[in-house]
Amino acid sequence: MSNMVPEKLINFRVYNETKTLLGMADAQLPSLEAMTDTVKGAGIAGEVESPVLGHFSSMSVTLNWRTVMNDLAGLAVQKSHQLELRGAQQVYDAGKGAYTVVPIKAVVKAVPKKTDLGKLEVGATQDSSWEGEVNYLKLFINNEERIELDKFNFIFKVNGVDYLADVKTALGQG
Repeated sequence: MSNMVPEKLINFRVYNETKTLLGMADAQLPSLEAMTDTVKGAGIAGEVESPVLGHFSSMSVTLNWRTVMNDLAGLAVQKSHQLELRGAQQVYDAGKGAYTVVPIKAVVKAVPKKTDLGKLEVGATQDSSWEGEVNYLKLFINNEERIELDKFNFIFKVNGVDYLADVKTALGQG
């Protein structure tokens, strides 16, 4: 039996919907923060923040570049952009004493919220960035779908289970 130790992201690339390489960027993926409401009253010893099943707060993806890239201008267009972030994770197999590479892919659809062209300073990076409002997210780890969240189509899947399936049925969509 092997002991797999995930260590780090070796590298990654960012592509647009036409599979064009957008360049080398640092990326901040969205956080899944459940919408909640406070439940309190008779029979409860205090308050509980109860999540709304399959519903999440606003989510953002941010790309940070060292310089202004040609494709940054295209991302400023006020429409949904599909981005594919592909990475290679380094995992140490302690049982075999060897490293393996595990692919990771995040697909997001996002509408631009902020396009920062950065600063102009001699001999320095421009630190340009782009931030988009995410309405769709799909995460693959080792080529297996792990998470899919589609806010407009009432889909929230984790490891293949759609936690909004009963909600869609109750709404007459299933």
